[in-house]
Amino acid sequence: MALRLFGIRPLLWPTLVTAPAVLGALALGTWQVQRLQWKNEIIAERQARREAPPLAALPEKFDPAQHEFRKVRVGGRFLHAKEMHLAALTPRGNHAFHVVTPMRLEGGGVVLVNRGWVPRDRKDPESRRVGQVEGTVSVEGYLRVPAPLTWAQRLAGVKNDPVKNVWLHADLAEMERFAGQGEIKPYILEAGPGEAPGGFPVGGITRFEVPNEHLQYVITWYAMALIGIVIYLLYHRRRARELAGAGAAKAP
Repeated sequence: MALRLFGIRPLLWPTLVTAPAVLGALALGTWQVQRLQWKNEIIAERQARREAPPLAALPEKFDPAQHEFRKVRVGGRFLHAKEMHLAALTPRGNHAFHVVTPMRLEGGGVVLVNRGWVPRDRKDPESRRVGQVEGTVSVEGYLRVPAPLTWAQRLAGVKNDPVKNVWLHADLAEMERFAGQGEIKPYILEAGPGEAPGGFPVGGITRFEVPNEHLQYVITWYAMALIGIVIYLLYHRRRARELAGAGAAKAP
């Protein structure tokens, strides 16, 4: 109806090409709207957990949907002899290591604590002995589940080397065997910000931000659909004028 009102008679091939492209762009734009809503919910949930008061104890039955990114305060003794060095980046993008240390909890059990990052020249614990605190300590941080390897990492053959204490990704099963303390908790406690003795490791590495570029994608896809429609209409209007001009030229 709208096409007839504009005096346009749709041509077959332009319609067959344009209609699927426009519908596809609209579908992708709508999908990105749904993704935007989903991402906003995740961001709001993480922020709420970040601001919630710390748990009094580690959860007995860990549920990532309920407990991940929750703050908790625990007490125990670090097992520095089993410290692990996880390849990472500093906040400025320089190569560094996260120091992951098993902690024997006061109430029993072992949890892996990511104490924070150290520069490459401080990887050796002897270079930061003052930070290797002994005795019972209290740690406040956030519960995290290590992210699985991406398909690109698997394709590249990314693997840990526990023999050399070189870790490219956090694998709880491998870390449990390396720690040699029996079963560990099914998560990592990422220490919050705070002044460590000697300045290292630097805590507060938990990232609550989530990349959220879906609004840009929504605008892009809907704009492409609109551009496709405009080009389609302009083409037909120009075609109609050309035909009208040709008809007028042939008229006696």
